[in-house]
Amino acid sequence: MAAEFSGGGDPGRSIALLWGLAGTGRRGPKPRHSVEDVVQAAIVLADAEGLAALSMRGVAESLGLSPMSLYTYVPSKAELVDLMLDRVAGEQQTPDLPVEGWRARVEQIARQGWTRAQRHPWILQVGTHRPPLGPNILSRVEATLRAIDGLGLSEMEMDQLTSLISDYVRGSVRSALDAREIERATGMTDEQWWAMNTPLLEGLVDPARYPTTVKIGEAYKSGRMAPPDHERNFEFGLQRVLDGVEAFIASRPSAGQTAA
Repeated sequence: MAAEFSGGGDPGRSIALLWGLAGTGRRGPKPRHSVEDVVQAAIVLADAEGLAALSMRGVAESLGLSPMSLYTYVPSKAELVDLMLDRVAGEQQTPDLPVEGWRARVEQIARQGWTRAQRHPWILQVGTHRPPLGPNILSRVEATLRAIDGLGLSEMEMDQLTSLISDYVRGSVRSALDAREIERATGMTDEQWWAMNTPLLEGLVDPARYPTTVKIGEAYKSGRMAPPDHERNFEFGLQRVLDGVEAFIASRPSAGQTAA
């Protein structure tokens, strides 16, 4: 289960902060910091220590502010997490949609999602069923929808395919980050873990009962198969997902003529 959920703050304050409307017309001395400073400090903290370590007090201390002062910038952690998600979504430029065709554009969007999560693994600790409705996240949604627009798909099909691609990327990234975290926590690589456990299984795994599993294991042991690589697996799965999308588009009566 996710450690945090987006979209849980005060809707009015969240929208105002996400779209840069908060604080306009405010009187009094100029603040020492901006909302952007607060968000960037929170991102740095989460990148270094994970979302569990993120607190309003910790962010305030990193900026030399009192915790109460921080609330004059962002009303709560819920709104802060929304701002963080939207800011990191804007770190990469969305693809130039008129170029290369729908599949290449979707590949680029998916790979950017992979790269973004490697840089900011804490984003996988946030449930985004109700995403922050900020300009950068909406730009990413728009880019994916535009990539598959004009292919003869209905609005519902476009929305469903966008969710399919997003869910695939999120699931693949979570698997890769879980493996990275396990290695960090145990100090043991996957290869070392298998090397430790394989001798313990000798004589227990009956080839007659698990013939295919044994065959794959022997391929790894003999070097005929490369060791698992999460990015390679991500690319393989992405192509298979897009093969399915391409086949679905081709099956639409009005899509075959426009799927360039």
